[in-house]
Formats: sequence, structure tokens, C-alpha cells
Amino acid sequence: MTDNHTSPAALIAVDWGTSSLRAWLLDADGQVLDARRSDQGLMQVTDSDFAGTYHALVREWVRAHGRCPAIACGMIGSQGGWQEVPYIETPAAPASLAKRLVVIDTEAGAFHIVPGVMQAPAAGRLADVMRGEETQSLGALALEPTLAASARLITPGTHSKWITVEDGRLGAFATYMTGELYALLTAHSILGRPAQAHAGTPDPAAFDLGVATARDTGETGGMRALFSARSRWLAGELPAADTSAYLSGLLIGEELRSALSNDDHKTPICLIGDADLCARYQRALMQFDRAPARVIEDAARHGLWQIAEQAGLLTKEQL
Repeated sequence: MTDNHTSPAALIAVDWGTSSLRAWLLDADGQVLDARRSDQGLMQVTDSDFAGTYHALVREWVRAHGRCPAIACGMIGSQGGWQEVPYIETPAAPASLAKRLVVIDTEAGAFHIVPGVMQAPAAGRLADVMRGEETQSLGALALEPTLAASARLITPGTHSKWITVEDGRLGAFATYMTGELYALLTAHSILGRPAQAHAGTPDPAAFDLGVATARDTGETGGMRALFSARSRWLAGELPAADTSAYLSGLLIGEELRSALSNDDHKTPICLIGDADLCARYQRALMQFDRAPARVIEDAARHGLWQIAEQAGLLTKEQL
């Protein structure tokens, strides 16, 4: 998709998460006419005024182009969002998500919310859920069609997802609370104190050491290795300013060790999300002799476009 400021607007694509809100104004070919970014994630919206927040974000677009259908993914469809949208079960594809959209009538136009995806519990498999990552994943498949046959998609973040793709559909997936654990441990545990007291630029080698330590824990597991973020500092092995990078490496390394425990080293891997965070995962994957097929930074709007097409939101009647 490229910028084109002369075509009429056809769709507003919205990625509305817990801490941020992004919106794109698209024409009938999916080209980006304009984009908006806001810090008004779910946790920041005053008095749950989602309608007012959305209207303020797109007001200029409506003035210029008139009412326009919108499609949104993310936590906006959760219990604490604008309206709760029930999950659909795996396997998931654009068509199955399109059938379960929930619509809210707004002064800016019909606002469609994409359902999240649930993995039902089964033998050897925990129940799991995601909201937003399913749309990112489908966008990644649209951008990289060669992954549709078989792939593993990773969406690093507060709650990282590892999603299996088979025949163009999203299948089994697993959630790792890597980002949230890192935030909690660095801010509220003894492991974060050295770095807090000794500010500085961490050495990337400390991150690598953390990844390698997690990779090589064997049967003892990552819980046993966590305290080494402190003990290595006390023993003089690790400068205080490097302990946070080491801890990050430990946690990401443990995530990879678990997720790749049955890896066939053949199925392509794709990282989806923030470029800096994906680069960190790329670096860690190299220590597991795995390199991702591609890193895709901006996949949500492409996934929203795929679902909107399946839902018929781009027909003349809708436009």
C-alpha cells in the first residue's frame, strides 16, 4: 500500500489495543490516504468514552470524505472495550472472522469489530486466546503468501504469541508472558535494582549471554536461571548496567527454548511487530540456529483489509 491523496475514502482500518490506537484511511484499492496514531488505548480512554475518542480521531476524515465504514481489531472487542465480541475457535481465516464481526452504528459510519480467536483445550494443549494478533497474522500472510502453506508466526510483545499456520489458516498457538514478566521483574523485584541504580547503555553481549544461559538450562529450566541476573552481578561477572539486558535475554531465551523444543528446523518463521523488538528476537533466534524468513512491522492494516473484503465492506452499497 502506498500513499494516494486523490482517491475517495473507502475504509477506516483501526488497531485499538490496551495502550495505543492507530487508524488508517484507505481508498478502494487499499492505498493509504492518511494515518493517525494516538496514545488513547483502552486504559487511557476517559470514562470508557470510546465513541467520543474515535470520533475525535477521525473527525477531519469525515468532514473531508463523509461517513465511512470502519473495521477494528484488538482489545477494543474485549470485556473492557467498546463492545465485547465473542471469540471464534481455531482454525481461523479472514472468512471465518468476517462472519462474526460485531457492528456499532456511529456518527462517523458503521464501526465493525473483529472477533478474537480462542484455542479450545485438548490433550497436551492449554486453552488460549488472542485479540489483534490474529489480524496481524493474516496481514503477514497477505504480504508474504509463501508462508500460507506452513509457517510459525511470532508476535513479540507484552504477551508474545507463537501461531501455527497451515493451508492459509491460523491453527494452534501459544502465549508467553515474556514482556509482562520483564516489566514486573525489572520494576518490582530484586533483579531490577542493580540496573536502576547504575544507569548506562547495556552491552548487547549481556543479552546474548542471557539467551545462551536460558538455551542451555536443560532439565533445570528457566526458573532456576532467573536469579543469576543478580548472582552474576554480585560475583563480578556482570556489570550492574547490563543486568536488565541479561534478564531480557534470559526471558526471551526461555521463551524460544520452550517454543522450539519440538522444532523441525524446516518450517519458516516470521516475526511480526515492532522493528526493535523483532530485531532482539532475531538476534536470539540465531543462538538457536534459526533465522526468521521475514520481519513484518506493519501487518494489522493489511489483515483488516483482508477481513473487510471478505465481509463485503468494500461493495458499492457500503461505500
